[in-house]
Amino acid sequence: MATEMTAFVIESYGDPDVFERTTRKVPEPAADELRVDVAASSLNPVDYKIRQGEIPDFTPEFPATLHCDVSGVVDAVGEDVEQFEPGDEVYGMPGGAGRQGALADYVVGHAGTFARAPESIPLEDAASLPVVALTAWELLTDKATVSIDDDLLVYGASGGVGHIGVQLGRWFGADVTATGSTEEKRDFAEKLGADHTVDYTATDVEAYVEEYADGDGFDVVFDPVGDDHLQTAFEAVRPFGAVVTTESSSIQDISALHANSLELGVVLVILPVLLGDRQARIGEELADIASLVDDGVVEPHVDERFAFEDVADAHRLGEAGDFRGKILLVNE
Repeated sequence: MATEMTAFVIESYGDPDVFERTTRKVPEPAADELRVDVAASSLNPVDYKIRQGEIPDFTPEFPATLHCDVSGVVDAVGEDVEQFEPGDEVYGMPGGAGRQGALADYVVGHAGTFARAPESIPLEDAASLPVVALTAWELLTDKATVSIDDDLLVYGASGGVGHIGVQLGRWFGADVTATGSTEEKRDFAEKLGADHTVDYTATDVEAYVEEYADGDGFDVVFDPVGDDHLQTAFEAVRPFGAVVTTESSSIQDISALHANSLELGVVLVILPVLLGDRQARIGEELADIASLVDDGVVEPHVDERFAFEDVADAHRLGEAGDFRGKILLVNE
């Protein structure tokens, strides 16, 4: 067993070129942890926001190894771990925020933050799922109740969280309306199963509420974008409906919550890792998601693939937003 590994780290906040290739000691798993031989990771907005210094409270100790998502093969288990053994193919969300992440040959994390990888997709591709699939799942199951024939509005439907949200909404039996700023993004949402698509840059909220939600408003508005989209969500949802979001840091007028007796649900899916508490919920939900993947309900879309050594290029593409689904990073 090697004692040293390659890792891509940041020594300080900065632009995408701040990543450095370095050599670190292979970490040892604690009693309740796994060590995973990393096959791949993927890019999420939280990863580049940490790199930029926008959310310093989430930053692992410098030199920091970033990226929350991982897939790979269990290499070693702590003495208290019973549910996994070396050789198991797993995926998870063990670090990258608050503790060292996945851009390395090996990563360690609490056993509860892993599940067995879906069998129907390549192991590398499983790394595209944890953050976005967990977020979409919690938005639509923990923070809202989506039933058959409900009107569901999905913002950012071609993005990481959004493209999983469309597929889950379809599975729940909702009538899914998806937004997209380009024809290509809207066509993509239709292929994912959206019943209707809207060019939100050219269509008033009132118009698509009238056309796709009977003028009353959507039962649930799914917002993984935030900022002004959150304000628009309050206009698009029906009285007594629910708005679910991943962003609540912008300043918005929330008077509609009281005026229309709305529910507002916010998900920070990495919170168990940051707190070091309730981490088993991650693995439990990932096991459910793996079953949905293997049943053909959910399929991650990987738009671009990069080697770990090209992480700067992956971050530049992610920040530009010119992609659909996910950006994968492969440990070659």
